[in-house]
Amino acid sequence: MSAMRRAAILRMASSAHEMDLDVMSGVLSRDEHERWHIGPHDLEEWLTAHANQELVLVLASLMDERPVKTRSCGTCGRDYTDVDCPYCRASRLRLRGHA
Repeated sequence: MSAMRRAAILRMASSAHEMDLDVMSGVLSRDEHERWHIGPHDLEEWLTAHANQELVLVLASLMDERPVKTRSCGTCGRDYTDVDCPYCRASRLRLRGHA
């Protein structure tokens, strides 16, 4: 996997963690009782706890070899590979007094 793609996935996970969302990472596997786990986390237990809720589930394989797309910012015109333009994001945070 490219370092840029891996870094983008880990930044996304970090952002979710900062929002106090459930984030699991690790190898997907089944135990001797045929229960799914992601690393040490029991996935079936987590899904049962969230039954009847509207959810967004994002799965990102760290072994995915697809290249990261480069985009151009519609505001400043710079190219970036992140979720949003890091330059404009930094400016927004600074202007709002968060940096």
